[in-house]
Amino acid sequence: MSAPQHISLTQIGQPSGAVHGHPLDAPADRPPVRSLYIHVPFCAHKCHYCDFYSFVDTRDQQSAFVDRLTAEVERLAPFAAGAPLRTVFVGGGTPSLLRVDLWRRLLGRLADLFDLSWMRGAPGEPPRGEFTVECNPESATPELLGALAAGGVNRVSVGAQSFDPRHLRTLERTHDPANVARALDAARAAGVARVSADLIFGIPGQSLDDWDRDLRSALALGTTHLSCYALTYEANTPMTARLKRGEFAAANEDLEAEMFAHTVRVLRGAGLERYEVSNFARPGHESIHNLAYWRQEQWLAAGPSASGHAWAGPTMRAGSWRWKNNPRLGDYLAPRADDDDSSPITDVEPPDAPRLIRERIMMGLRIAEGIDAAALLDDAEAAAPGAAERLRRAADHFIQRGLLRALPDRWTLTDDGFLVCDYVAAELMQASGRREAGR
Repeated sequence: MSAPQHISLTQIGQPSGAVHGHPLDAPADRPPVRSLYIHVPFCAHKCHYCDFYSFVDTRDQQSAFVDRLTAEVERLAPFAAGAPLRTVFVGGGTPSLLRVDLWRRLLGRLADLFDLSWMRGAPGEPPRGEFTVECNPESATPELLGALAAGGVNRVSVGAQSFDPRHLRTLERTHDPANVARALDAARAAGVARVSADLIFGIPGQSLDDWDRDLRSALALGTTHLSCYALTYEANTPMTARLKRGEFAAANEDLEAEMFAHTVRVLRGAGLERYEVSNFARPGHESIHNLAYWRQEQWLAAGPSASGHAWAGPTMRAGSWRWKNNPRLGDYLAPRADDDDSSPITDVEPPDAPRLIRERIMMGLRIAEGIDAAALLDDAEAAAPGAAERLRRAADHFIQRGLLRALPDRWTLTDDGFLVCDYVAAELMQASGRREAGR
């Protein structure tokens, strides 16, 4: 990770040897970018398990943030020209904390700058595009949801995490569980047809029965999409510090595995299929935006700490650029000496064939559709002679163990394989690399 710096959009994607800056100005044969991620960093309270960039705003910087954000999306908009946006996702932080008047201003500017026709759909037909906003149960008011729906938002994701007040206190979540239902009802009343909720399992003190009640409470609210995550103790979070101090014990690994398997049984029985390790949906209600991440499609990034991805040619197989905006609001709001409205960038990863292979394995295994095995083997062999045979042997090993399934042209994880997804991915990624001398 390089030191924070301001890099112009015109500096990345240039021929080899040029200053590495932002990838979006090149190459000419790259298709329009069809997805946009926007990061809103404000929170009413910093949850103890969260490691996303967010903070409690004590200086009333919302208006200045939206001014800066609209300038940034103006700079990004030309890279989406030529095709409608397929997805927009506004995450955080807590996007629903933005004032309604600022939301209206932002949504109006997005409609001016981008083709959002897919978000509304043709008369009598469902939208082809997806516009998601993350909401906290306490701040998802009817007024806000009405403004979001009027601006083209057609999906909201509500952070429920648990319906048990005990476990919410452990997570330092401050909302009333009853407000989850109120938020979802308000979204539907406003015309936002698609609703999702986030849940966390493996919370210290949480039993399998507790988790079962959380799952069934979420299903009772009519959610068509659920994200169910195991609690992760990220470095430098208060939750991890509390664990190290012995304030509680982490959930037993066997219990976590049982909760994971129980999630699949309950949600599958209710008609929600797992389409990604932690995500379940009724058919047609999968998150199109998140699938774009896992399929390594392109997306624009706006806001502090937002990460972007752009191909280095007409397809993803040509390689790709990744970058991350500086995760500090002060730097984000600072005046630009060069009048460039792109965001300050802290990290840039230029196209790299071995990295692309590893990413395709890591991301492709996460989703139920799996990996295009033939294309992966061809590209891995081109990047590292001998890698195709090593990958085949590694895949056969997991197929024999019942962790991987070989379809005519794809490798997909089994239910047991999803339990150890990271392990399978790590072994395949190692097999895809160059063999060390003497091995």
